[in-house]
Amino acid sequence: MPHLIRAYVRIVDKVSDYVGYLAASLIFFMGATLLLDAVTRNVLNIPVHWAIELTQFTLAAYYFMGGPITLKNNEHVRMDLWYANLSDRGKAKLDLVTVWCMIFYLGVMLVGSISSLQYAIQTNERRFSMWNPSVIPIKALLTVCLVLMLLQAFSLVFKHIATLRGKPL
Repeated sequence: MPHLIRAYVRIVDKVSDYVGYLAASLIFFMGATLLLDAVTRNVLNIPVHWAIELTQFTLAAYYFMGGPITLKNNEHVRMDLWYANLSDRGKAKLDLVTVWCMIFYLGVMLVGSISSLQYAIQTNERRFSMWNPSVIPIKALLTVCLVLMLLQAFSLVFKHIATLRGKPL
């Protein structure tokens, strides 16, 4: 069983890294899209109506895809007033309690995102704008990223338990 858990943690961490690095590359895409919008609007006097909206979708994707690697690398926001003074075992105990709160929250978010995605698919939901894009891809990405964040949260549970046992993963 420990080998299976170690493999699970290793695989989820690698997937989180890959998705996180892919998310980081979206910054260049957003910059290029905004630059294209600025040039076409101000230099050529041909506004590209879809550029800002595409950048908004890309920013949402960047945010969703960055969640798993943020959890993996322990770079999320927390109150360090007491936490910073705890031992590694103390931090693992506290993290083990709070990770279950996060798992509950992510589970509720996942149920909501699945419902929202189903609605978007059934109604072919689109943004009301000149470009009129479908919202199905971004809602599907949200759902996939929430699943990955849940997988990463369970990876954290295994890591904290291993730390408490004195055998960090």
